[in-house]
Amino acid sequence: MSKISAAITAVGAYVPDYVLTNQILETMVDTNDEWITTRTGIKERRILKDEGKGTSFLAIKAAQDLIDKKGLNPQEIDLVIVATATPDMKAASTASYTAHKIGATNAFTFDMDAACSSFLYGMSTATSYIESGRYKKVLLIGADKMSSIINYKDRATCIIFGDGAGAVLFEPNNEGLGLQDEYLRSDGSGRAFLQAPAGGSVKPLTHEAIDNGEQYAFQEGRTVFKNAVFNMADATMKILERNSLTKNDVAWLAAHQANKRIIDATAERMNLEPEKVMMNIQKYGNTTSATLPLLLNDYEKQLKKGDNIIFAAFGGGFNWGAIYLKWAYN
Repeated sequence: MSKISAAITAVGAYVPDYVLTNQILETMVDTNDEWITTRTGIKERRILKDEGKGTSFLAIKAAQDLIDKKGLNPQEIDLVIVATATPDMKAASTASYTAHKIGATNAFTFDMDAACSSFLYGMSTATSYIESGRYKKVLLIGADKMSSIINYKDRATCIIFGDGAGAVLFEPNNEGLGLQDEYLRSDGSGRAFLQAPAGGSVKPLTHEAIDNGEQYAFQEGRTVFKNAVFNMADATMKILERNSLTKNDVAWLAAHQANKRIIDATAERMNLEPEKVMMNIQKYGNTTSATLPLLLNDYEKQLKKGDNIIFAAFGGGFNWGAIYLKWAYN
């Protein structure tokens, strides 16, 4: 009997209608299109403007897109994981509400937060459940409403982030396709350089914290950039080396869409041709947990069964890593 592997068998996505362009940002903070494009590669990002709609709204829409495209009966889903850094609320699970709204009435659910690496870590988790043999269909959704924790007077962060969601379905595979290897790491000493200080148990929200803007995401750009460049490139090279893969074996690099310069540096370290690098940062900015599934959705028609895809991400915590996956369908 061949070993069970966990393969992605369907994808779905959703981004809000409202487009926040660099030109609009020019009217909000001291910045300009050339500066943003040169330093990040971002031209526009999507923002969920509707009052009372949170990350679950994005997650539900992405899941429904996948369900419709796949023709999937949601009652067959065993597990729903929502990878997110911006859950709807404290205590109540975003994944549970998402599963309820899509009709996944037979699934158990949980949220997963590893900042921008949430979806990457979620891929590892979903794979483990499939490989155990006890579960057949795991729905992994990466969704973030980053606009909910962004200060649109802070030009260091408001130019980077957008809202969106992507979903993938993991199912058992007996052809050797799906997730092949992973290299995941964390370093908690980096917490001070990328965080939203208030709103958790260390510093609950108070009038003073809100007046000081401590509910918003903050990052020390240079430190984060330097660590992201080194660690994403290092993780991808470790995956290539221990699987005896050359650049010719790699069909695609699916890297977290945080900054075009970080993606380029990772591709250069792999000696990978630009046409093998998935890129949509110009359209969506950094959607945190949603960047990797949004890439898969945008490139789905170009993916071929057996394609070797290297995923890489880096996020607050610090958390980072790389995953090697063989695509399972045409």
